[in-house]
Amino acid sequence: MKRPIALIPVCLIALASLSCRSIDNAERYPNMVADREPLSAGTIEAEFDRMLSSKLNRVTIETIFYPRENSVALDFRYEFIRYRQFWSEDGRRQFTEAFNRYREDYAARNLLTKYNKSRAIYGKVKGAVEWETFKFTTTHRASPTIELGYRFRGEAPFFAMLQRSAKEEGVSGDGSNLESLQITMYFTRAQAEELVKIFEQSYLLGLLGKSESPAPQQPLIEDEYREYYE
Repeated sequence: MKRPIALIPVCLIALASLSCRSIDNAERYPNMVADREPLSAGTIEAEFDRMLSSKLNRVTIETIFYPRENSVALDFRYEFIRYRQFWSEDGRRQFTEAFNRYREDYAARNLLTKYNKSRAIYGKVKGAVEWETFKFTTTHRASPTIELGYRFRGEAPFFAMLQRSAKEEGVSGDGSNLESLQITMYFTRAQAEELVKIFEQSYLLGLLGKSESPAPQQPLIEDEYREYYE
C-alpha cells in the first residue's frame, strides 16, 4: 500500500526537528555521553561534623548521574541545607587516584597527624555545588575548591575531602552574594571504596545500557578501627 504523500513532509519535519535538537544538545553539553535525564547511581554513607559536638554524624548520600554533563552529584543535607556536589569525569578520576594513594599510605602506616599538612596532600579539585535552604526554593551555585587528603579524629584516620567556601555565582555584584559553607566529608576506607565504584565510568555507562554490566560488587574492606556515634 502506498504511503500517503501528505505524511512525508510531516515525517521530514519531525526528523529535522530531532536532528536539530541533537545538534543543539551536543553544543550545549560538550561532555554528554547520552541524551538522557538524570538517574540514581545508588547511595553511599559518609561522616560529617556534628554541630556543637566533637563527634561525627553518619549520613546517607544519594548519588545522581547526569548523562548530558557526564557528571555525578552527591546529594546530601548539611546543617539543614540541601547540597548537590558535582564531580566531573576528571574530578572522579582524581578522587580515585587520591584514595588509592591514601590506601597505600594507610597500609604503610605513613600517615601524618598534622591536619594542615594532610588535608590537601593528594591534590585539589575544582568543584561545582548547588544548595537550597529549607525556607527558599532558589537554587544557589558556586565553584569551590575541594581538597583531597585525610584527617585524624581521635586515634582514627579518615580519608577526607574538604569543600572550601565559595561565593555564589550568577548574582549581581552588589555585595549580597551568598557563600557556600565549608564542609568536610569523612570516609572510612570501606565507605570511600563504595564511592570509587560509583565514580567508575564503566559503572555509570552500565546504568545507561552502554556496557555489558555495571562494575562488579567487591567485598567491603574491613577497617582496622570502628567508630560508633550516638
